[in-house]
Amino acid sequence: MKKPILITGGAGFIGSHVVRRIVKNYPDYHVVTLDKLTYAGNLENLQEVENAPNHTFIKGDILDVELLKRLFDQYAFDGVIHLAAESHVDRSLEDPSSFAITNVVGTLQLLHAAKLAWKGNFKNKLFYHISTDEVYGSLDNGGFFTETTPVDPRSPYSASKTGSDHFVSAYHHSFGMPTIISRCSNNYGPNHFPEKLIPLMIHNIIQGKPLPVYGKGENVRDWLYVEDHASAIDVIFHKGKAGEVYNIGGINEWKNIDLVHLLCKIMDGKLGRPAGASAKLITYVTDRLGHDARYAIDPTKIQQELGWRPSVDFPTGLERTVDWFLNNREWLEHVTSGSYREYYTKMYHNR
Repeated sequence: MKKPILITGGAGFIGSHVVRRIVKNYPDYHVVTLDKLTYAGNLENLQEVENAPNHTFIKGDILDVELLKRLFDQYAFDGVIHLAAESHVDRSLEDPSSFAITNVVGTLQLLHAAKLAWKGNFKNKLFYHISTDEVYGSLDNGGFFTETTPVDPRSPYSASKTGSDHFVSAYHHSFGMPTIISRCSNNYGPNHFPEKLIPLMIHNIIQGKPLPVYGKGENVRDWLYVEDHASAIDVIFHKGKAGEVYNIGGINEWKNIDLVHLLCKIMDGKLGRPAGASAKLITYVTDRLGHDARYAIDPTKIQQELGWRPSVDFPTGLERTVDWFLNNREWLEHVTSGSYREYYTKMYHNR
């Protein structure tokens, strides 16, 4: 009998890489992917495994209590990898309540469904919650985020993820449920919805549109290739210790403006444009409200305890990412139609 596991948010950017990895590498698992297919969830991201005998896709919402109960009853999941979330800071500034409902209440509903299904028998069970380094706040005075850094969320998004983290921890301490939390730095790579920095810039360079950079572009982020994040999730799910938090980072800090200039240089070469052509598109826009200055992860714990390290260096990962978007323009066109265009106009015009 195959080991049944539930992966929520599996049609999204990070989730789809996790689903493809688990389905391909663990044929003795039955992976059930649950995704609501909102704007950032896309079944095209799962085409590689859509006919795999050990994969089932279900369209549904983690807020649907009856659906969760039916799924746990039907499949008797041994493990949950929970990625379903609203995940963009800018959107959270526009609509904080939807982030609280999906990220906090949705996680709570999923935890409770697992608790009811497992009935206190937690042997070989695991609830693994994927969080974010943004729960730690902003590193304005140097240093790095460690697992013991106090949480200090600064945006509605990070506040909602902090709330979900607390519920996961509470179910571990109150009910003895085996839970793990991981917090990762910024991801980039194929299948990334173009509201985030790197895919947004790639998309706009292709289109010859302005490249909107917040403030002076001096905010610093730590970047990790998405397939390395998926491999870390794999390692943590199989080797991590219940009740623990693991930070996942690429030790790869870049100022936003420096990253944009590097992307411009790569794209000019790929598109056969004169050097410096794309950089002329850079447009500075009014800074994001409460924009955190710097994020940087210390991944020592996962490296020393679980033996994980990133395998893709930044120049290689960035080139792979650019090549993927240039070779998958139909995917890009599909996800940037309709509501995306309305959102883009609202976010970046007249700023």
